[in-house]
Amino acid sequence: MTETAQTLGFQTEARKLLKLMINSLYSNREIFLRELISNASDAIDRLRFESLNDESLIADDPEFRIVIAFDKDAGVVSIEDNGIGMSRESAIADLGTIAKSGTEEFFAQLTGDQRKDSALIGQFGVGFYSSFIVAKEVEVVTRRAGEDAATRWTSAGDDEFTVETIADAPRGTRVTLRLKPDATEFADGFRLRSVVRRYSDHVGVPVMMAKETPGENEADEADEPELETVNAAKALWTRPRADVGDDEYKEFYKHISHDFEDPAAWSHNKVEGKLEYTSLLYIPKRAPFDLWNRERPRGLKLYVQRVFIMDDAEQFLPLYLRFVRGIVDSSDLPLNVSREILQEDDRVRTIKNALAKRALDMLGKLDATDYEAIWDEFGQVLKEGVGEDFANKDALLGLLRFASTHDPNPAQRTSLRDYIGRMAGDSDDDAGETEATQSDESAEAQPETTPDGKIYYLIAESDAAARQSPHLEMFAKRGIEVLLLTDRIDEWWMSFANEFEGREFRDIARGELDLGEADDAADKSASDEATEAKADDDGEALIKRMADVLEGQVESVRKSTRLTESAACLVLPEDAVGAQMRRILEATGQSAPDAKPHLEVNLGHPLIVRLDAEADEDRFKDLVSIVFDQAALAEGNSVSEPGAYVQRINKLLVDLLGR
Repeated sequence: MTETAQTLGFQTEARKLLKLMINSLYSNREIFLRELISNASDAIDRLRFESLNDESLIADDPEFRIVIAFDKDAGVVSIEDNGIGMSRESAIADLGTIAKSGTEEFFAQLTGDQRKDSALIGQFGVGFYSSFIVAKEVEVVTRRAGEDAATRWTSAGDDEFTVETIADAPRGTRVTLRLKPDATEFADGFRLRSVVRRYSDHVGVPVMMAKETPGENEADEADEPELETVNAAKALWTRPRADVGDDEYKEFYKHISHDFEDPAAWSHNKVEGKLEYTSLLYIPKRAPFDLWNRERPRGLKLYVQRVFIMDDAEQFLPLYLRFVRGIVDSSDLPLNVSREILQEDDRVRTIKNALAKRALDMLGKLDATDYEAIWDEFGQVLKEGVGEDFANKDALLGLLRFASTHDPNPAQRTSLRDYIGRMAGDSDDDAGETEATQSDESAEAQPETTPDGKIYYLIAESDAAARQSPHLEMFAKRGIEVLLLTDRIDEWWMSFANEFEGREFRDIARGELDLGEADDAADKSASDEATEAKADDDGEALIKRMADVLEGQVESVRKSTRLTESAACLVLPEDAVGAQMRRILEATGQSAPDAKPHLEVNLGHPLIVRLDAEADEDRFKDLVSIVFDQAALAEGNSVSEPGAYVQRINKLLVDLLGR
C-alpha cells in the first residue's frame, strides 16, 4: 500500500539557489560520491548512538555497511546504507530544505563525551544536493529505524519534489541517481571503485560493491551478487602509534605521495584538548622536480573524520616546508559548505604553527648522515623560512648548514652551533690529530675567539670564488673562521637573520672592519709596513690621488685593514644591495638602487708602493683603473668597460716587454 503522492516546493528561493549549488558549489563532479558516502556514514554513526539506549533498533541488521550498485545499461547508480534512516517528516524537512542538516541537528543535541566521541561530518546540509551535478533525477527510499513505514522522495532538481509513503523498504536509506547523458562514466565499477578509494578509503564503515569476475556477465546471474569491501575501512592515523609498524607507515607514505622510495622520517601525533586533530607528517628523501615552483599545488591531505576533503591543503604548512608530505585529520575545522576550500581562522593558524614546529623538530632529530642528504635536497628551501617564518627563525637557523674556512673541503658543512663552539674554543673537532701531523701553518690557522663575538660570513658566486676572495686574508692570518655562502638565496635570507643565540652576523665584505688590535708579529708587520714606507702622510696623498682618478666610480678610497696579500678590494656600504641580490632583481625585471663601492688599498703591497712613486699622470691613471677593475674581477663581478681594461693591460705589457 502507498499513500497518495504529495508534491511540495523546496523551501527558500529554491530554483535559484539549487541551480547555484549544482553548477557552482562543487568544482569536481566525482565529489557527489564522497558526499553521499559521508551522509551514509553519518547515518550509521547516528544509529550507533541511538542503539546504545535501544538495542532493538539494530536487532534486524546489526552489521553496518554502505553498498554501491550500478547499472551501466540503464545509467543508474545507487548508494545504500543501513543507518538511522528518515521518517516522512524528516525527509520533507531535511531533503526539502536546502542547507538543513539532520546530522547537524543531531550533533547539537549531544553533550559531553557523546559529542566528543561522535564521528559526524555531514553538518552542512548541502552534500546531498551534489547528486544533481551528475543526476537528472534522484530517488531516495528511506525507513527510519524502529518504524514500519518507509518514504520515497524524488526530484529532478528543479523547484519541487515528490514524497510518498511506501510499505516495504529495509532500514536505512538508498539514494538512486539516474545519470545525465554526460555523466554515464560513473555507471562503471572501475570508476566508482577509484573514487571510493580516493575520497572515502578511510571511512570507518565498509563500503561494498558487487565482486566483478572477468569473463562473466553479472546481469545474467540469477544469484545475489557477492559483495566485497572496496575501502580500507580503517584509517591508519587513527590507530595508536604502538599498533602501527614501520612498514605500514612506509607503505602509507608511498600511497599518499606516489613516491617509490621510503621516507627519511615521519611523525604521527594526536593532539587532544581545546583543539583536537591528528597529523601524520613525512620527510621525503628526494626533492620533486618542481620544488622551486612556488605556485605549484602543495600541502597536506586534509581529512575530516577519515573522509578525504582536500588533496593540497596548503594552509597547514608554511611555503618553505612545501616538500613535507602527510595528512591532517580534524572534526572541527572551518570548511566552506562544499568542503573544498579551507577557511582561515585562529584554529587553522594554531594547527599550522604546531605542524611547522613538528616538521622542524623531525629534521632536527635526524642523524648527521641522514640530515646531510636531506640538506642537499631541501637546504635552499629551508633558507626561505628565515625570511618568512619569524616565529621559527631560531629553529631554522639551527638547521642551516654552511661551508666554511674551517675545512677546505666544500662538501664538509658546519652548523652555526659548531661555529660558535669553535669560536669559544670548546670544539673537539681536531682532538684526534697528533702534533706530528699538525704543521706550523695549520696550527697558526686554528680558529680563535673572534674579537667581537660575531659570526662572520662571506657571500660569493661559488665556493672557489669565496675561498680566493681577498676579504678572507686578514681572517686567515688571524685564524678566524668565516662561513662561505654561495646559494642564490643567501643574501636575501641573511637580511632577516640579524643574529643567532645572541651573536650578530657580520658580512666581511661590507662596511669597515675592526678585528681589534693586531696581537702577533705577523699582523703587526703586515699592518705597519705601509706606515713605515710612508711615514710622512700615512698614504693620505696617494689615497687622494687615486680617489681623484676614480671619482664617480667609488664612494671613497681608503686604507684597508682586511688585506695582507692583495693590492686592493671593493667593499660594499652597509645598506647596499649586493651583486647576488642585484642579479635576482634584474632577472625578475626589477632594478636595484645604485650603490658605489669603497675601494680599499693595501698600502704595504709592492704594487701600491710602486704606484705611489709613479710620476707620469697618464700612466698613473691607467694603473689605478687596472687596480680598480682587478678588484671588481676578484669579487666575481664584470668590469664596466672590458675593452678599455684590455687596452690598458696591453699597453702595460708592451711597456714592460719593450724595456
